[in-house]
Amino acid sequence: MIKSASNPQTAPNLLSLSIAPGRVVRGAGALAQSGEAIARFGHRPLIVGGDRSFEATLPILQPLLKQHQREFAAANYAPDCSEASLANLRQAAANHQADFIIAAGGGKALDAAKLIAHQSDVPIVTIPTSAATCAAWTALSNVYSDEGGFLYDVSLARCPDLLILDYELILSATPRTLVAGIGDAIAKWYEASVSSGHSQETMVIAAVQQARVLRDILFQKSSLALQEPGGETWREVVDATVLLAGVIGGIGGARCRTVAAHAVHNGLTHLQACHKTLHGEKVAFGILVQLRLEEGILGNQLAASTRQQLLKFYEEIGLPKTLEDLGLADVTLRELWRAAEIACHPNSDIHRLPFEVVPEQLMAAMVSTTSPVETAKQNAAVNSEIESEVMT
Repeated sequence: MIKSASNPQTAPNLLSLSIAPGRVVRGAGALAQSGEAIARFGHRPLIVGGDRSFEATLPILQPLLKQHQREFAAANYAPDCSEASLANLRQAAANHQADFIIAAGGGKALDAAKLIAHQSDVPIVTIPTSAATCAAWTALSNVYSDEGGFLYDVSLARCPDLLILDYELILSATPRTLVAGIGDAIAKWYEASVSSGHSQETMVIAAVQQARVLRDILFQKSSLALQEPGGETWREVVDATVLLAGVIGGIGGARCRTVAAHAVHNGLTHLQACHKTLHGEKVAFGILVQLRLEEGILGNQLAASTRQQLLKFYEEIGLPKTLEDLGLADVTLRELWRAAEIACHPNSDIHRLPFEVVPEQLMAAMVSTTSPVETAKQNAAVNSEIESEVMT
């Protein structure tokens, strides 16, 4: 008797990749020209965003939707992409009988809207209002506490159905958001090369190599892009942070992993004083911490020279290099220990490093991102402080 291949007990393991949005529309004024593309997804959209993104997009969206006779409602995702906010958004979608979602805003607004669309099994259109992350592209949502602390991420069934990258909207955001997007995007190489650089899987190899290409583009073009906002090089860097970074996540999938940089970000989100910094700023700092760990634990001199290269790049474009740059000059050792503990949680991405990391080592790396290679002395000093202040 031939057994059905659909039998879950006999079927081979299947790997599913959500590589890209169904369609990407990009250009100056792209949103104003996308009424027909948006309207095709349904008749009762729920627009999800925040105060600032509504201010930027509703004056364009409302006439478009009215022109196509679509009954729309708007719901604010605030205070965060948290369980409470998600419950409110689900209720708003149900009350409006929404048959598709329009997401407008930064990473957290987009993540919240994508997750609601996933849970409601309806299409979603993403409209990023800054280039600070690749959230408009990816089939992933991060969930935070109401206080802004990272809790967990959710893999979604698919990438957005339509992504509208309007350069005029992106240009209206502060330059700091693009700098943060550069920090988030460049981490693709430093994390994927460590976690997945030895993979023999074709798609993972492709993702890691694209991450290297992304790094090189950002090294070569970021400074000029920031000097000439709205210009050709600026658009290329925006494409890199929003689109190419998303491509890498789609091609690599769950097997092309984040490592310490995002783990450090996750820990830092639990410090109230760090909430004024952007996602990509914390991730960029996390890259330096990851390299510091590689120097100190493995004695990796390549990591040391790479860190020095990044410090110069960060100085040039304005990414944070130290805890002080992140607004944490007055953070207590106990608070930093808490962040390090969260970053080193048993399920943390940091354990994809090819060596063990404990909170004491992570703290030592976090306080010495710009220091010369004297990690052993610094570890001893930090550990001594931990023993006297935290462990008692």
